Amino acid sequence: MRKNFGAKPWTYPQPVFIVATYDEQGNPDAMNAAWGGIDFDDRINLCLSAGHKTVKNLLVTKAFTVSMGTAGQVTPCDYVGIVSGNKVADKFAKAGFHATKSEFVNAPLIDELPMAVECELVSYDSETCHLVGRIVNVSADETILDEKGKIDPAKLRPIIFDPVHNDYLVIGEKVGNAFKDGVALR
Repeated sequence: MRKNFGAKPWTYPQPVFIVATYDEQGNPDAMNAAWGGIDFDDRINLCLSAGHKTVKNLLVTKAFTVSMGTAGQVTPCDYVGIVSGNKVADKFAKAGFHATKSEFVNAPLIDELPMAVECELVSYDSETCHLVGRIVNVSADETILDEKGKIDPAKLRPIIFDPVHNDYLVIGEKVGNAFKDGVALR
């Protein structure tokens, strides 16, 4: 028997995305965004309220990066989600983050988060909080690459948000092979 919970924003997994921008003076800012995902091959969608400093910044610069929150950076990733850049000017630095300017968009890469999606703004609707970005590049630090030069999730250790318990969980073990295991049922 199932238990009904009503309309809730609960899905698994909910990635922990750290969205980073520069303000008009070139100062980096970041926020934690749990509601988002890939839409098309070159599009990322996020739900971000218009009042966030990060949103104000990306509307000016037309660019942002989306880093994957990681198990080793849970505390700073949570910090940038609970503190407003509108109230704490040096929030990025207080989180212990350091920025390197993306080669592809006018936005910072967070040195402590080894994987990022670098994006240009496509659209933003302040009524629905719906942000669409065009993926220009994906970058990854060599420390999280496997022997074939591809991103290794076991080395990245991305975290997800559990909206039911308000927990962060690390992505776990491999349980199957995509586009292969289902062939057995053909």
